[in-house]
Amino acid sequence: MTSPGSDAILSRLMGLHPKVIDLVLTRVETLLAALGHPERRLPRVIHVAGTNGKGSTQAMIRAGLEAGGDRVHAYTSPHLARFHERIRLAGELIPEPMLADLLEECEAANAGQPITFFEITTCAAFLAFSRVPADWTLLEVGLGGRLDATNVVDQPALTVITPVSIDHQQYLGETLAEIAGEKAGILKRGVRCVVGPQEEDGLAVIEAKAARLGAPLFVHGQHWHVAEDRGRMIYQDETGLLDLPLPNLPGPHQIQNAGAAVAALRLLGRDAAACEAAVSRAEWPARMQRLRRGPLAETAPGIELWLDGGHNPAGGQAVAATLARLPARETHLICGMLNTKDVKGYMRPLAAQAARLWAVSIPDEPNTLPAEATRDAALAVGLAAEAAPSVAAALARIVDQAPQARVLICGSLYLAGQILRDNG
Repeated sequence: MTSPGSDAILSRLMGLHPKVIDLVLTRVETLLAALGHPERRLPRVIHVAGTNGKGSTQAMIRAGLEAGGDRVHAYTSPHLARFHERIRLAGELIPEPMLADLLEECEAANAGQPITFFEITTCAAFLAFSRVPADWTLLEVGLGGRLDATNVVDQPALTVITPVSIDHQQYLGETLAEIAGEKAGILKRGVRCVVGPQEEDGLAVIEAKAARLGAPLFVHGQHWHVAEDRGRMIYQDETGLLDLPLPNLPGPHQIQNAGAAVAALRLLGRDAAACEAAVSRAEWPARMQRLRRGPLAETAPGIELWLDGGHNPAGGQAVAATLARLPARETHLICGMLNTKDVKGYMRPLAAQAARLWAVSIPDEPNTLPAEATRDAALAVGLAAEAAPSVAAALARIVDQAPQARVLICGSLYLAGQILRDNG
């Protein structure tokens, strides 16, 4: 459990939230100025945006840099089990006393002005990164890119845009081109950008923005290529070919994420050993994570239990592709989702991979989709489904009906976080 110190402050900071969420940089820029501009004193920054895969890609870049002895700060969101996961200082999660002190410092400097939770906690992360020596700072965009609170660094060392797909339309736009334009907002004049696999419309927007800024692009399918071949990952760019192990993060979609990480490391001049470490040593929980211990696993000894936090249509496709690659086994889904997501779009690709979906509400989450609505969405895409009062209750019913099944708990990072807190 997190100590009461940071918990209490984080709870207070939630109360500063503006009545309407408008994506602007003015609030975070004002607070950073009051704090003495820590964003200008960060170790070299690698800025990562995208709809899917940015967290995994960042984790692989970090593994590659750390394998060479570099000290790496990393900022990610949301957290799963506790807030401290968002801020990693030179390889370690931020300690509680430091986090509490930084949050209080930001709270005092903000002086009660409206500011989002993400904005003020991002400022706290920048303060931490500016005060602890390191070689690199990895920043994962929270939402979009152009107006994201992380997008205040004028001259990063490198930017990365992972695959862009439809998500968060209420903030980023209804079309793929509009959303890609927001992601491309992290491009900076003269700064190289690694671009992962993209739809044609999205890539066109990214390329046009890069041309206006003179930002050199390193694009999948043009400047670098990656594929699986006979149980290995083959990466190639203009400097040569790398024969690497498959990523230790499960799923065929992780090959393209690993390719983007390797491309980034190659642009930074890292060797083959760093690239191999990136794909073989990265850790990123709740992305097709096998759960082997904890109370849930203990109640279902014959069940093969997995956890994933993907929650949009592209995430559903990635999960479905991963399940299709696993050895044949009756598969059940325990699914809880937010009411802001394209639920049918997420479930549609999963229908062919699962025997049944057990719908649950996400406990203590105000934006949860009711279990009955999640069940109805599954039925609408041809997936047999029932509602259950909890994950534990759903798992118990699966054990009764199919005691040797594969079970994937899925649909939301908020649900995944609760599972890891209670059963990690």
